[in-house]
Amino acid sequence: MTTQVAIIPVTSLQQNCTLIWDDETKQGAVVDPGGDVPRILAAIERSGATVRDIFITHGHLDHAGGAAELAGALGVPVTGPDISDKFLLESMEEQGRQFGFMAGNCTPDRWVSEGKAVTMGGVEFEVRHCPGHTPGHVVFISQTLNFGIFGDVLFRNSIGRTDLGDYGNYEQLIESIRTKLLVLPDEFSFVCGHGQGSTIGAEKRSNPFL
Repeated sequence: MTTQVAIIPVTSLQQNCTLIWDDETKQGAVVDPGGDVPRILAAIERSGATVRDIFITHGHLDHAGGAAELAGALGVPVTGPDISDKFLLESMEEQGRQFGFMAGNCTPDRWVSEGKAVTMGGVEFEVRHCPGHTPGHVVFISQTLNFGIFGDVLFRNSIGRTDLGDYGNYEQLIESIRTKLLVLPDEFSFVCGHGQGSTIGAEKRSNPFL
């Protein structure tokens, strides 16, 4: 089995939508389809993958705004995040109007919670609940691949914002990072919600917030 990962920047916020698939079976998944659904569909077609699932790290517009449309186009279920972000997913259309995006409200087929496991492209990923940026933010971690998809929790030399709405919590975010992410191996690599990816070791050494 050879796991492939493609990053598809979407929306004017250049959010990293992730396509992950097994190059042998061609079974795949999409994480955080925030918008620009035609672009995501084109990337899926180029990869030759058959997407079976859509996953969401948290309920912000640029990560989940295209989930309902993509799920309808592909006929696949939507999974995640933690149910604490339900209020955000139910306000996608309103968020879209505020930012000038076309977005649809999203009701996941199932929520996820701490310690649960999901399968992406034939690989098992552990769910870790990392609140702070949003109450229900989760990250997906593969011990097998030494790789994770972190959404807007931890970035290269930065962290997620906590000044959006009245639900952000800086102390909670730092606690999430320290107890759920920095315990991973230094060589563990991850995709960020925006910008370049990084490794746990690099962030321990150079991230000014940590």
